Amino acid sequence: MPATPDSAIPHAAANRVIEPLYAEILRRNQGEKEFHQAVREVLETLGPVLAQRPEFVDARIIERICEPERQLIFRVPWTDDSGDIHVNRGFRVEFSSSLGPYKGGLRFHPSVNLGIVKFLGFEQIFKNALTGMPIGGGKGGSDFDPKGRSDAEIMRFCQSFMTELHRHLGEYTDVPAGDIGVGGREIGYLFGQYKRITNRFESGVLTGKGLGWGGALVRTEATGYGCVLFTAEMLRSRGEALDGQRIVVSGSGNVAIYAIEKAQQLGATVVTCSDSDGYVVDEKGIDLALLKEIKEAGRGRVSEYAERRPEAVFVPGNGVWSVPCDVALPCATQNELHEADALALVSNGVKAVAEGANMPTTPEAVRVLQDAGVAFAPGKAANAGGVATSALEMQQNASRDSWTFSHTEERLAEIMRHIHDSCYTTAERYGSPGNYVVGANIAGFELVADAMLAQGLI
Repeated sequence: MPATPDSAIPHAAANRVIEPLYAEILRRNQGEKEFHQAVREVLETLGPVLAQRPEFVDARIIERICEPERQLIFRVPWTDDSGDIHVNRGFRVEFSSSLGPYKGGLRFHPSVNLGIVKFLGFEQIFKNALTGMPIGGGKGGSDFDPKGRSDAEIMRFCQSFMTELHRHLGEYTDVPAGDIGVGGREIGYLFGQYKRITNRFESGVLTGKGLGWGGALVRTEATGYGCVLFTAEMLRSRGEALDGQRIVVSGSGNVAIYAIEKAQQLGATVVTCSDSDGYVVDEKGIDLALLKEIKEAGRGRVSEYAERRPEAVFVPGNGVWSVPCDVALPCATQNELHEADALALVSNGVKAVAEGANMPTTPEAVRVLQDAGVAFAPGKAANAGGVATSALEMQQNASRDSWTFSHTEERLAEIMRHIHDSCYTTAERYGSPGNYVVGANIAGFELVADAMLAQGLI
């Protein structure tokens, strides 16, 4: 519970505490711009909670929570199909275990570096806390690019990656999952190598597994479904429904595809999807079966969608946010929605924006949306459905059980409603009604900070 007014410190004084802390974080983590952005976005909302909870300042909670418990960087050597040797860099940042074992995905993409992994891991702390599940925060990956590689090459890379990482994992220690570039195929190779090295079929050590060997129904759909369910709750709090809304989605990977699917199930019309080459506009609504065939089965490009569907238009380059819509769901990657994009969305009458990807909206764009009264859901709240369902997969593994699709989806819906309500009520409690950024940051922070106080100085 918040401290009484007699023990509180002035709000302005709390803000003065934050500025030197952020300066020190910049000094100690130089060049990690994505991590700086993620930290800043959280810290600038914490003044009210520090004013009411001075014990967090006394216990140096911010300094401790911004410093990972463990940062791992390692070499990943592997050979391609021609016998040539390649050397990539692997990462695992085990950020916080205050609420449970480290939990967070692995990303295989050329852009991966320590700063990106730390930004993702830092976000994961609060996202995982918001689910109400007993999981801590972590993230990992490699600068390996799986695009264009054969199954055999990806297997050899995954085996080399896990040969080093396995010693740091365990169902009660650290439980990775997939992320960009890491899907069911990669999880299978990683789990196989872990099993081979440890001689243990430890189902709960990885999530996102195949359904026949410990995976959970709805895990594939969970992040996209959860994002749309959160959006529906935001609209409901404003007296509206998702049914009949026109939606623009960026991306065409797992999150985007299943966000489109759930939005269509709830009666909305989704008119776009995109990839790094450009975006498609389909005024009749995205043909989900065709998109799945192109992206999931053929691993093709969205330009093929327009080639096979005469009603659709492919537009090269960026610009998906210029398409008029009621709801926007950025589901591709970090910092894809800029200030000019936000201005275009507002000009076209957007009502709600929910982040399906991790930190896809720049700080300047967030301010534009909030100043215009747009309902804005940060990724740590809106895309928490994926990790929540990973935790449900861990539950099933621990009990040697398997749940139906409908039961797991019902649990996911309950969790997303809980996250929305927690963010909504926390924002009101701290004087920022309707501000889901403030609500998500403070609600997640309080849960982790209270656990840290209870567990002592570690």
